[in-house]
Amino acid sequence: MKNLTFSLMLMAATQIAAAQEWMKMHHTDENGLDCTIPVKMQQGVKTDMSDNEGLITTEIPKEDGSTFSFPFYLDELDSISFARSLSDTEKGHNKYRPFVMNILTDDMQYIEDRDVWLNCLITIDGKGEYSDFCGTGRIRGRGNSSWDWYDKKPYKFKLDSKSKLLGLEKAKNWNLLANYRDVTDMMNTFAFETARSMGMPYTNHSRYVEVFLNHEYIGLYQLTEKIEIKTNRIEMDEATGLLMSFDQDDGPDLSPDDGDNFWSQIFKLPVCIKSPEGYTKEQIDSVKAEFAVLEKAVKTRDIAKVEELMDIPSFISILQMHEFLYNVEIDAPRSIYVHKAKDGKYTFGPVWDWDAGFDFDWSNMYEGHTFFSNYRELIYGTDPVNYTNAEYRINKFWLSLFGNATFVKQYKEAWQQHTTAVVEQNWAETKKYADALAKEGAYERDTERWPLVVSDWWSTTTFEPATELGKMERWIKNRKNYLDGVIAAYPAGDNEIVPLEVNVVKTIQKSQAVSFSNGYTQSGKITITQNDITTALGGAPTSLVALDTNGEEGNNTANGEYGAWFDEDGNTNSWGKGHVYIESDDLYSWNFGCHPQNCQTGDRHIVTMQYRRGNNAVNVEVTFYVN
Repeated sequence: MKNLTFSLMLMAATQIAAAQEWMKMHHTDENGLDCTIPVKMQQGVKTDMSDNEGLITTEIPKEDGSTFSFPFYLDELDSISFARSLSDTEKGHNKYRPFVMNILTDDMQYIEDRDVWLNCLITIDGKGEYSDFCGTGRIRGRGNSSWDWYDKKPYKFKLDSKSKLLGLEKAKNWNLLANYRDVTDMMNTFAFETARSMGMPYTNHSRYVEVFLNHEYIGLYQLTEKIEIKTNRIEMDEATGLLMSFDQDDGPDLSPDDGDNFWSQIFKLPVCIKSPEGYTKEQIDSVKAEFAVLEKAVKTRDIAKVEELMDIPSFISILQMHEFLYNVEIDAPRSIYVHKAKDGKYTFGPVWDWDAGFDFDWSNMYEGHTFFSNYRELIYGTDPVNYTNAEYRINKFWLSLFGNATFVKQYKEAWQQHTTAVVEQNWAETKKYADALAKEGAYERDTERWPLVVSDWWSTTTFEPATELGKMERWIKNRKNYLDGVIAAYPAGDNEIVPLEVNVVKTIQKSQAVSFSNGYTQSGKITITQNDITTALGGAPTSLVALDTNGEEGNNTANGEYGAWFDEDGNTNSWGKGHVYIESDDLYSWNFGCHPQNCQTGDRHIVTMQYRRGNNAVNVEVTFYVN
């Protein structure tokens, strides 16, 4: 009788389509969630009821003239209803609620990787708050550690037609964030709200959706925009606008064959050009040279020149957000975006990827959910330009300007302007999402689907959203109050321009044979006479860095606090392209070795380490002979 009733309803659908634009198939899952699949009748939907087993085969027309077919058994349905489209004035616009998204792939294929796109149908039940959605597109996996480490996978999808989703502006490209590591599901949302209150441009929005993939419930996801130069996204000319990211994963070290990245000339930041795509080597070299002009201004603390080239308020905001939310991935760095119109300034944003902040416990990063332990740790320290009391020694590009009085004044004023809002306003807004997820059971269903339990040999810990939200709120408030005092006490700096070229007082040359057979596991030692260095510098050195052949500070790709892997030309490079290395946690005693595949008998490599103290420096040139 059920199949017959549904059959009659479907047969009548074409007759009432003019008045009732949507056919909605309702199914209540085992957790009591109404899984509604809305299909817009005016899209030319054809429904085949000829199958004797009660199989509905619905065909959705695509832009290319083909159709996307998806099956549904009548026995799986509770009801079918028909509805007209609601006008904007009839909608509730409650953005905080969890909505329901259905994703159906061609032939119900699994989404197995980040490279292969699968054709799909996506529907969203707007629950009367926003328009329902039904459209075709393609979907695949996304993310780096979030894809590799966790069972709950994040996705990206590209619609065939630009569409508004749950009130967000029209676009084709969208992201579904799994937030598996973040029990609260609110870390990215709080970061977005904080960035928006700081005035950062093109900040993403949040909508929460409970997702069914090929009729299987896969949990709670955060729907948000893709970062790209497009209408309704980063509003710039797509042909001439530039979008870059500072990102170790997408940079030349971990993605050396991508052809869209480079090491920045002066600070050796890993840079990836996100847009435009398809840049030639010459165009990439031009971007690198242009960015080096900004790098030089930052390194010399020429604040007037920096203001000509970079939007300082956005730079201050991105720095304050990383310190406030203790997002230590600025150390790598990862997921830091900057955009620039053809004749405009380098502007930081949109912000992205904050579930590694909030004092995440990296010791259990593959399966852990521990955050909020300590609100007193500092990425930049109490005197950022000198790393005083800093937990990390991040790239000096981020900290050099703290030696400039004008910048420090601007930084302190900006924090004073935002310090109240970052807790009171932004947390209150974020809490509305969390309260709605709890009230409508989304947290409970997601936790049941993905139990957040971590066990070791002495204990078992269960992570509950309500408990973690309480910790998060307390941590944010304590963190804000603590930083009020730290930032107010930053040293004032001065307004002197620091010479770019360091004064090389003395060069010490060492020759040392290394054994190819021992490779990079050997324990060779180079001992530097401390008195030679302190005498030349007029005191104890404050830092020791690896140099590239152009005399600029290189990138430390070795394991120690000091040193680097050096390539065949004597420039710092990745392990894979390295020939010899120096690495040490001791200023005056260094380990060294060579790469067993890259080095050959008879090779001779000259590399340079540099001791620094103020504007003075001593180069130690080491010549390696591979026997």
